[in-house]
Amino acid sequence: MSSTDSPPTPLPCTAAILAGGAAKRMGGATKALLKVGGSTILDTLVATLSGRFAEILLVAKEPEAFQPLQAGAPWRLVLDACPARSSLTGIRTALKHARTEHVFITACDTPLLRPALLAALLEHLRPEDDVVLPQKPDGYFEPLCAIYSRRCLPHIEAQLAREDYKIIRFFDQVRVSPLPVETLLAADPDLMTFRNANTPEELELLRQTVLSQIPAQEHQ
Repeated sequence: MSSTDSPPTPLPCTAAILAGGAAKRMGGATKALLKVGGSTILDTLVATLSGRFAEILLVAKEPEAFQPLQAGAPWRLVLDACPARSSLTGIRTALKHARTEHVFITACDTPLLRPALLAALLEHLRPEDDVVLPQKPDGYFEPLCAIYSRRCLPHIEAQLAREDYKIIRFFDQVRVSPLPVETLLAADPDLMTFRNANTPEELELLRQTVLSQIPAQEHQ
């Protein structure tokens, strides 16, 4: 790169939080509205995403819990009307409603999402990429902390028509660009981004983790 060159400008990208529906293992609670570290997980995620994306979508199967919060909210509520309970239907809904070609997808129970990882994913994204996602040290990929192109839609639609809800199943039909492990670890050495809460016990552990991280939390 010559002295006159500059890094490519990140492509416009929407962020979508998959809020799903009531969490049975949480006693029917709406996970996005649970508090961790004094704020709801939704508010924490929105604060992390704000300023980095063209728009923030909140994708929900049961939007009633969020409708009273819409006035003045920095997110747009969209309904995932598919009866199947699957993150893949949420990805489909986000892609259909997005106003940009690419959409970053995150689950609603990940308050430790690291800004540095967002920056790394956006920097890695190229116009021709259909999926950009982190590769973990164990070799697995994380499809719920990933960027998807609207070009994925026909493949997702065909897969849903077969009632196949495994997210990565269509990846061999599109252009996938993994974020290298070393880049992931440079952005999030302890892999805090991927810590979530599916049970009350995991929620309590997450709360304790957040409390222990408060002095060192990123505020960029």
